[in-house]
Amino acid sequence: MTLLVSACLLGVGCRYDGENKPNDAVLALLGRHTLIPVCGEVMGGLPTPRVPSERRGDSVFNAEGADVTAEYRRGAAEVARLAHLYGAKIAILKERSPACGSGQIYDGTFTHTLTEGWGVTAEALRQHGVAVYGESQVPRLVEQGIL
Repeated sequence: MTLLVSACLLGVGCRYDGENKPNDAVLALLGRHTLIPVCGEVMGGLPTPRVPSERRGDSVFNAEGADVTAEYRRGAAEVARLAHLYGAKIAILKERSPACGSGQIYDGTFTHTLTEGWGVTAEALRQHGVAVYGESQVPRLVEQGIL
């Protein structure tokens, strides 16, 4: 199966702080599936490292107040295009991210407050029929035979 995966979960240093968040359960999928690393923020033209951003409604602002919505939307469109090109029907994305968050994201106040919602890329993928899961769901998906 071909899966889209947040590149940071595979060890790529593409997070806002230039770091990565390798996830053992995600890395274990490498032997069984084709994993396509994606980063909606980088693919939208944002640098690494970059000022942290959070979603506020349909917009995304960085901690300095700059509106970076266009970059997030551009990256989301590119990731959705890759899903189509590779026939990926499942994405494993970084939880709570303004691009990749799945069901819960930071609320845009930069106070570490979580709220219900989806990252821009996760939302775009869902609109294109791709099932989106966070990294903490991978063990359950493997156990259920979905992955």
